[in-house]
Amino acid sequence: MPGGGQCPDCGSTELVEDSHYSQSQLVCSDCGCVVTEGVLTTTFSDEGNLREVTYSRSTGENDQVSRSQQRGLRRVRDLCRVLQLPSTFEDTAVAYYQQAYRHSGIRAARLQKKEVLVGCCVLITCRQHNWPLTMGTVCALLYADLDVFSGTYMQIVKLLGLDVPSLCLADLVKTYCSSFRLFQASPSVPAKYVEDKEKMLSRTLQLVELADETWLVTGRHPLPVITAATFLAWQSLQPSHRLTCSLARFCKLANVDLPYPASSRLQELLSVLLRMAERLAWLEVLKLDKRSVVKHIGDLLQHRHTLVRKAFRDGTAEMEAGEKELRGRCQGPEQGKEEVANSSLDLPEGKRPASPTPLLPPCMLKPPKRICPPPPVSTVTGDENISDSEIEQYLRTPQEIKDFEKAQAARQAARSVSSPP
Repeated sequence: MPGGGQCPDCGSTELVEDSHYSQSQLVCSDCGCVVTEGVLTTTFSDEGNLREVTYSRSTGENDQVSRSQQRGLRRVRDLCRVLQLPSTFEDTAVAYYQQAYRHSGIRAARLQKKEVLVGCCVLITCRQHNWPLTMGTVCALLYADLDVFSGTYMQIVKLLGLDVPSLCLADLVKTYCSSFRLFQASPSVPAKYVEDKEKMLSRTLQLVELADETWLVTGRHPLPVITAATFLAWQSLQPSHRLTCSLARFCKLANVDLPYPASSRLQELLSVLLRMAERLAWLEVLKLDKRSVVKHIGDLLQHRHTLVRKAFRDGTAEMEAGEKELRGRCQGPEQGKEEVANSSLDLPEGKRPASPTPLLPPCMLKPPKRICPPPPVSTVTGDENISDSEIEQYLRTPQEIKDFEKAQAARQAARSVSSPP
């Protein structure tokens, strides 16, 4: 502003003149606060008395946006600009923030939840437009707790009745892996660890698809699975130089955080690759382990669909057919079970019935152990008092009922005689 001045709300000096209904107003360009309003003379009484009336008074619009809501709207716009989102995304996120702020539970919430609400509205907008953005990225930008963010996110989705689609796994892989610091040489990244971006993305996508086909992604957070797949893809492209590198060091070189379950997802992926290697003709003669199988990931991924079908489906059918044939040679079912157990060990190694792992989610293959509470200790001695209502539950025949009624009448008569009038 040429003449100086400062916004009373945010303290900015970026004040501009704006015409509204042919009335000049002074508006802060940073927060949108109207510093000075134009004047109108709209009512008859005011015109007769020659009094000037502001625009808000003349229209009856006295309800102004609170400073807390203005600050939240400003942070929504700032977050959209930091993420370089399209302008339409910004408008949608602002609208969601305004809708959520109308609810009394949100207006009365603590400042921490209101700060998280900013990221939730932006994340919902990105999910609806299939824009690859993770909850962890938003939490890192806002310095927010992940548990608080996820709880607020689910509350806002339910509160506003929104339909939020799930994130596309392929887009998430591309976005997440593009941030890795492994695609150009630097003082912190040796030349032997630098990898071509397109090759690494292509192989990572194939490994993530393999994990998805074998139930390693279902019901789990995708980032640990993607981190493990990226690590295996990076190792397999130059195994001679990279097999000695650990997952923790890889994440440090790539300048990304190591998710806690990534090590477990890595072991599960290696187990799947080993099962597939047992079904590949030129690899079944080799004694591969979880370290050496990384060298053959390219061959395994090339025949991925066939190997998965053989390793997790065909083997089970062969085993059942072999057991059925052996039982047919025996006289009884018990003898058949014993014959199956003993005969399978006598067969040559190549003809033994295989026992592959069923293609089931890990939660079904290794269910969590449930600790059953011990049964309550019975302290019944037989000398406990029994009430009349409990006795009635055991009466079955009419004669038993008559005898019980006579006993009750006799007991009542004895009580009346013994008690003084």
